Amino acid sequence: MLGNTQEGLCTIVALLIVSIFSWTVIITKGRQLIRARKMGRRFFEAYRQTKDPLELARRGEQFDGAPAYELYATGAEELDYHLQHNPVEIRGQTRISSGSFETVRVAIERSAATEALSLEKGMIILSTAVAGGPFIGLFGTVWGVMETFSGIGIANAASLTAMAPGVAAALLATVAGLSVAIPAMFAYNYMVTTIRAITQELDAFASEFATQMEHRYVDNRPLAEEIRDALRGALPEPVRREVSHPSTPATLAARDGAAPQPARV
Repeated sequence: MLGNTQEGLCTIVALLIVSIFSWTVIITKGRQLIRARKMGRRFFEAYRQTKDPLELARRGEQFDGAPAYELYATGAEELDYHLQHNPVEIRGQTRISSGSFETVRVAIERSAATEALSLEKGMIILSTAVAGGPFIGLFGTVWGVMETFSGIGIANAASLTAMAPGVAAALLATVAGLSVAIPAMFAYNYMVTTIRAITQELDAFASEFATQMEHRYVDNRPLAEEIRDALRGALPEPVRREVSHPSTPATLAARDGAAPQPARV
């Protein structure tokens, strides 16, 4: 019988190991994805109710397990760093330069990629179980049938009583292989679909979050206006007032209390 041979024992042990790894991934990854969807909905509901992109971070709210929140926390932390260390003051408002914002954007994209990889971690085990389980079982089946016919040839007895136990044991390997592959197949299809949806949700939120931060905290003034404001800030106060409000003969005369003189032809 298959279970009594070394080859059959190796087949059953291999399928058992694959099954243990497969079910471990199914349970842990299933819990992770369920929590990610649940906490993700809570995070998006809270975020949609805010007007300031940094409001949730400043309130200290946390949504552990939501991939979108991890992306948000990374972007908010990077933006807050530049607001404190590389600020740009514009009419009493603190903003950051376009160069600093590119650093924030890179941090957001890196966090999105990290979360996507975390969601996909372990899926290779399920795909291996789906593809390899039936073949391992088939290997055991073929080997068991070979052993059965070899025994019949040696014993010179082709009765059903002699063949049935060996064939049944050989087919047991096929059943074991399918028992490993079928649950892994259903779990893999469900999880791949869920991961794809969460990943697309992450990409959309990364673009939305970056756009809102750019509108609220990035210095988007034209270059000419930036140069003018920089020069104006470097001038003394009297000269700055003169540049802002240039004097004309009429204004000078009015300031000195004298009537303006008519222009000579």
